[in-house]
Amino acid sequence: MSGVRFLNIIRPVMWILPEIQTPTKKVSPREKIIWTACTLFIFLICAQIPLYGIRFSSESDPFYWMRVIMASNRGTLMELGISPIVTSGLVMQLLAGAKIIDVDQGLKEDRALFGGAQKLFGLLITIGEAVAYVLSGMYGDVKDLGVANATLIILQLFIAGVVVIILDELLQKGYGLGSGISLFIATNICETIIWKALSPTTINTGRGTEFEGAIVALFHLLVTRTDKVRAIKEAFYRTNLPNVSNLLATVLVFAIVIFFQGFRVNLPMKNQRTRGLQPYPIKLFYTSNIPIILQTALVSNLYFFSQLLYKRFRGNPIVGLLGRWQELDMASGQSQSIPVGGLAYYVSPPTSLADVTDDPFHAIFYLAFILISCALFSKTWIEVSGSSAKDVAKQLKDQQMMVMGHRNDMKTLKKTLNRYIPTAAAFGGMCIGALTVVADFMGAIGSGTGILLAVTIIYQYFEIFLKEDVGSPFSLM
Repeated sequence: MSGVRFLNIIRPVMWILPEIQTPTKKVSPREKIIWTACTLFIFLICAQIPLYGIRFSSESDPFYWMRVIMASNRGTLMELGISPIVTSGLVMQLLAGAKIIDVDQGLKEDRALFGGAQKLFGLLITIGEAVAYVLSGMYGDVKDLGVANATLIILQLFIAGVVVIILDELLQKGYGLGSGISLFIATNICETIIWKALSPTTINTGRGTEFEGAIVALFHLLVTRTDKVRAIKEAFYRTNLPNVSNLLATVLVFAIVIFFQGFRVNLPMKNQRTRGLQPYPIKLFYTSNIPIILQTALVSNLYFFSQLLYKRFRGNPIVGLLGRWQELDMASGQSQSIPVGGLAYYVSPPTSLADVTDDPFHAIFYLAFILISCALFSKTWIEVSGSSAKDVAKQLKDQQMMVMGHRNDMKTLKKTLNRYIPTAAAFGGMCIGALTVVADFMGAIGSGTGILLAVTIIYQYFEIFLKEDVGSPFSLM
């Protein structure tokens, strides 16, 4: 009953929440592509518009590790990126999965109230993160900013957060393709990979001027150095800047993930009203990239609050257990804070095989954390998202589908699906986590998590295009 009362509490505030109406007619593939392109254009513009009234401090960026994955850009309207949406979704889904909030996804009203609660929580998190950013001194000392300027910065971040929520809902309601979260993540990660491969920016590393882009640096070193073998070695293994080995590792991980995307079990099914087989596919990556998105949201919030607490209460032993941080000067000239102890250190990825050999316990702990968290998030997600064996059996039964060679009843259908779906969810989540760890250990550009997200999202969009664009002028096949 407490869960029902919670949803009823949300009902009075539903009318003030921003909402996109469900389309009243079928949206054509051409219109979906146009809406998706417009959504991406708005996001990219917001990611380049600087916040008015900020004064950059010399302190490190607390979200440096997660900006690519959270689709955020420091000092711009997209400072918070998709963090509030992902965090609110994580918390609400876990509350529903733990039955703290009682919601029946089969009821349209409950789904609407639950979505409204998630949206409201996302807005509250946006305000909370905006206030925390300002008070932490990321945009300069609050005394120097003044109350009016600080309030204006918070207001800008809040409005940008509302825009992100609306853009995400616009696509999810059927006007565009996929979701805003997936689109923004993939765009940000691909942009980072391309920039680190082809960046023409020059940096003085102490060994002379070098190009930031790995491919550009390779040709520059081959042209300017007399010792070509040494030039190639430097291009492949240089430290503190993207190198060719990182780029090749990224390409290899892309290929491996695409290969595993094809792994699936096809259940032979038939419709009672028509003849012929209609196989029901259960993919290895049954929950796709959801486990890694939720795990990233958890870690990003841990990083943020750990740095915030460590800066203010450095000597506190409990804060030290949560995470200890150290400032490092990067090759680009910027200062970044990295975890060197505590929980934040052990859940951060080793950046190379050398780091693995230097601290094997860190590598083992990180591997165990990724595998277990991804498996648990994947198992939890199927229960709260309506994709468990029970939910799928009900959907197939409503469509008058039955498994070939089995009795046509709900119990048999559910039992058959239970052999595959929970295993695919847990094992698929662990595989996603394992591939993430492999990419991290190999030093792939954009982090292992980022590569996994980019590949799975791009593959999802490929499947969406095939499904939506058949027979249209935009057909890919």
